Amino acid sequence: MNLLEIEAQKSAIMPPTRAPPNYSDFVCVDDFEQFALKVLPVNAKDYYKSGACAQETLRNNKEAFRRLRIRPRVMRDLSKRTLVTDALGHPVQIPIGVSPAAMQKLAHEEGEIGNAAAVGEVGGIYILSTISTTSIEELAEKTPQTTKWFQLYIYRDREITKSLVQRAEKAGYKALVLTVDTNVFGTRYADIRNKFNMPSHLKLANFSGKLSQLSNTSDSSSLLAYITSQLDETINWSDVTWLKTITKLPIVLKGILTAEDAKIGVEMGASAIMVSNHGGRQLDYVPASIEALPEIAKAVGHKVDVYLDGGVRYGTDVFKALALGAKMVFVGRPALWGLAHSGKSGVRKVLDILINEFDQALALSGCTSVGEIQREMVVHETYYSKL
Repeated sequence: MNLLEIEAQKSAIMPPTRAPPNYSDFVCVDDFEQFALKVLPVNAKDYYKSGACAQETLRNNKEAFRRLRIRPRVMRDLSKRTLVTDALGHPVQIPIGVSPAAMQKLAHEEGEIGNAAAVGEVGGIYILSTISTTSIEELAEKTPQTTKWFQLYIYRDREITKSLVQRAEKAGYKALVLTVDTNVFGTRYADIRNKFNMPSHLKLANFSGKLSQLSNTSDSSSLLAYITSQLDETINWSDVTWLKTITKLPIVLKGILTAEDAKIGVEMGASAIMVSNHGGRQLDYVPASIEALPEIAKAVGHKVDVYLDGGVRYGTDVFKALALGAKMVFVGRPALWGLAHSGKSGVRKVLDILINEFDQALALSGCTSVGEIQREMVVHETYYSKL
């Protein structure tokens, strides 16, 4: 490999040097996304932004929100408002958290620490990915004020999983978020084309030895090779039962899209359900998360918390999700776009935008608190064509 080829390879995986933060032209989440897609190396950009196969679910996660209409109420005293909600029985200052996303130092050197610190400043909840570039313990030490949950994959070697659970408990994480839709890894064409891999200076920080590295492959994504070799296709509902025997932490099941599975999850002892299609990155042509939410909220929302992940880009999206039965929403890519701009301060700016938009949507809909948002305040666009 000659010098030019080496430099080209480095530019494909290494985040470029960025200018100091400038937010004068950044007024919405889309502005941060457009910036991030311009500056991120191809390897990281395509990994973060892409979905499975034709990416129909990825697109629909956002489009489904746009098909919903808000029915506002007027002439109400809006002078005193609060955004406080509760999750797993504990108060949370805002109904917005950050979803687990792998390898965040691909976006910025501050990585998971910068992301989690910003979430702590606004009083949300941060979920750390198993496949993170910051360890469970380091994140706990560096972001003590942030409420943290730990996202969990079940490995073929259950002792690895058990160790992760014990470490999260010891470090003060408040819940486990078990991803239930990844027995088999979704097909992501961009990662295969790019032969996705991490830069050599980054590691999967929750592991040591071979488990801390993505295997190099000549013809495919190294992440695909890692997942295929380490995660277990035999995972089933009995693993939730097993998990409950090794932890006292509440278990949130992430990746459920049907009322049937939500009911089973609750019967197995889950404390909450996160309606999610993995950011459109697993099975293509499944429902958008917001489309699946109402049936799940109706089926189990009176028993456990229901959360939503996927497609949230505006404060009005937060309002719509809460009206349709979610206690909180979690965002993944928007936080990464902020991180790519300027680390913690970029994430904080993205969260501030969403919070301010949600507060405005709350008020302009005639509500002064999360508890006043009613189901009938959000309808599908076809509602008006039937009148």
